[in-house]
Amino acid sequence: MDFLSSKRFVTTALVLLAILNVTLLGVLWWQNFVSSSYRSVEITRFYSGTSPHGGSKLDLTDQQKTAFRKLRQEHFRKTMPAVQKIIEFKEEMISEAVKPNPDQTKIAAIADSLGKRQSWLEKALALHFHELAALCTPAQRDSLEKLLSNIYTVRYQKMSSWRGRPHREDREDNHRGSIPPSVSEP
Repeated sequence: MDFLSSKRFVTTALVLLAILNVTLLGVLWWQNFVSSSYRSVEITRFYSGTSPHGGSKLDLTDQQKTAFRKLRQEHFRKTMPAVQKIIEFKEEMISEAVKPNPDQTKIAAIADSLGKRQSWLEKALALHFHELAALCTPAQRDSLEKLLSNIYTVRYQKMSSWRGRPHREDREDNHRGSIPPSVSEP
């Protein structure tokens, strides 16, 4: 009887191949779904040269690029706890809002807490922009201002152009008195 045609060898080989296939599929699944949440993302928009929003160039030196990167990392590290808390408050607000009888005072308290943290984040962002501008020459500072202005203008324009959203005049006519326009407008 030939060794390669024995039942024991064929069974063992099939079991080993099945184990290897399952292991390989597990590794591929881990790489594509689980480990993606552990990857770090490096934001290069401010020092990559050309802006996708306005074409302005910062023309940073290598030393400025390193300083920009360090300031941005510090800013994100400093603001991340507040962002996480905002996420928790929003989840809590949603949880309360979908109840059959939501507690309006609890929703108001959560909204106030969200507003305070968002205000703190906006102030921290403004100070961060100031720190970035301090690293720039006057010409670079002008380009940075245009770049940052374009980024936020485009962001809010996209938010206001969502499909199905009525135009500003329509919203004011339909909701006059319910929400002040200064609050409802981004």
